[in-house]
Amino acid sequence: MQAVATDFGIQEALQQLGVKAINEGTSTGSNNFSNGVLIESYSPVDGQLIGKVKTTTKEDYERMMDAATSAFKIWRIMPAPQRGEIVRQFGEKLREKKEALGKLLKFP
Repeated sequence: MQAVATDFGIQEALQQLGVKAINEGTSTGSNNFSNGVLIESYSPVDGQLIGKVKTTTKEDYERMMDAATSAFKIWRIMPAPQRGEIVRQFGEKLREKKEALGKLLKFP
């Protein structure tokens, strides 16, 4: 069954996307807020373990929401063209990863 992940490039795609054995469940981009239990994710194709994700505790959630509220106060006063440029850059990053993302959707 391991052949499914290698034959169709799933492992390579996960590596390109930065998916690790253990992944943060919540992040602001610069800070990780994941101190809860681990959740294991398995492939529906072959039952192989894909990776693990750290969950967020209530305390982590509060810290993340404080960070998001602070970021929003800056974002809302930023001129629309500048916000648009940031959104465009996000789109470009997604387009750079579209092949790897697509491999995760194309199971046999």
